[in-house]
Amino acid sequence: MANPEEKPHFREDEHIVENKNLSITEALIPVFALVGMLAYNVFVFGDDALSGSNQFILLMGGAVAAIVGFFNKVSYQQMIDEVAENVRSTTGALLILLMVGALSGTWLVSGIIPAMIYYGLQILNPTIFLAACVIICSIISVATGSSWTTSATVGIALVGIGDALGIPLGMTAGAVLSGAYFGDKMSPLSDTTNLAPAMAGGDLFSHIRYMTLTTTPTIIITLVFFIIMGFTIDTSGVADTGSILTNISKTFNINGWLFLVPIAVIILIVKKAPPLMALLIGTLLGGLFALIFQPGIVAQIGGSTQLTFETAYKGILNAITVDTNIATDDPALNDLFSSGGMSGMLGTIWLIVCAMVFGGIMDGIGALERITESLLKMAKTTFGLFASTVGSCLALNVTASDQYLAIVVPGKMFSKAYKERGLAPENLSRSLEDSGTVTSVLVPWNTCGAYHSGVLGVSVAEYGIFAVFNWLSPIMTLLFAAFKIKIKQLTTSVS
Repeated sequence: MANPEEKPHFREDEHIVENKNLSITEALIPVFALVGMLAYNVFVFGDDALSGSNQFILLMGGAVAAIVGFFNKVSYQQMIDEVAENVRSTTGALLILLMVGALSGTWLVSGIIPAMIYYGLQILNPTIFLAACVIICSIISVATGSSWTTSATVGIALVGIGDALGIPLGMTAGAVLSGAYFGDKMSPLSDTTNLAPAMAGGDLFSHIRYMTLTTTPTIIITLVFFIIMGFTIDTSGVADTGSILTNISKTFNINGWLFLVPIAVIILIVKKAPPLMALLIGTLLGGLFALIFQPGIVAQIGGSTQLTFETAYKGILNAITVDTNIATDDPALNDLFSSGGMSGMLGTIWLIVCAMVFGGIMDGIGALERITESLLKMAKTTFGLFASTVGSCLALNVTASDQYLAIVVPGKMFSKAYKERGLAPENLSRSLEDSGTVTSVLVPWNTCGAYHSGVLGVSVAEYGIFAVFNWLSPIMTLLFAAFKIKIKQLTTSVS
């Protein structure tokens, strides 16, 4: 993977396929077919659509595009060649995804993630409960890379605590989701955070650094909002997290030395080390710290009660590659202290490959060129291009009902348009996350909205207005575009 600060890499042999015989109506047929099939598929399968059926629907969308191509005299070989080029272009992103899965596994068994949760929970204070919810869920979501896991574990506990304190459920749920999606958006462990730069043609850490420009003011405004709300509502009682802290400390050897590993990875990122190198070093250090601080857990994962060279080897490799579950006396923590390792990333990798098939065929028949040409005619300014991207992401969250597709489809559609305008891919990947990832939870029939509403026991209508971070993010990215703040060009540094 290229150094994050180097000029973004595009395929030197990349060419834009033009097909003057293809009308805009024909170019849009596969898009509408895909959206329709995805909407029905999510309606039928619900959350299970993420397990594989959506991936097949992407292939079916590609088949529709191929039929349109055949009617316009596009050869089968041309379509396959474009698919091959698309898949090849995601090689670096796929390797990073695998390494992210490996890192999450060793960071769990070493106690690094549990330590983050343990110390994060201790900042809870009834006086600033709502702001604390944002901070706690941010820490946990950054550590785990998952808003869903954060919501289903600590989120449930915080909603219960807030209810006991007399705080409206929607308000607490909004604070929980604001923090959860901040962490999900900024964590290198998050699948959507990896997916957005993969679709845009950028790299992971450049994407994360560029997102801080819009995300920092958004989370600050969110925190100020909840601090003000915290001082304007009456609370009673005491927030008790003692049992959770006790169970964590009973299971893991929690201490400050564990933070040396994430600090080392942060230093590597700041020093502009290649992403794969930083993640590999973080994974290996996590494994080493697991042997030092959590030998019993490593032995258990290795299938024994005693730590030997063989069980240590097996335990660390299991944590890196396959599902790992660490049992505690708290069922909620059991769900939190689990990792899929490298195998847990295969679903997202599968999604990317299938998306590249759809995008490659759309590219091969000239549909993307025709669509982006039409969009560029409407988006005559840089702001118009950003606004079109945000609008497309929001529309797909509503129609396709899936945050991944709200990133994948616009990402593939707009990547060439941004390049043609001389805009770095970080502009697109940031817009995808600011509008595709975080707003999915605001749509009741979207998989994310349905999931979080069901898990927290709070309707979207109740928490929607209080999920400040989620609805403010797309507004912030449009404000930056409107006032031309920090718009990164392909050939220059951030201006």
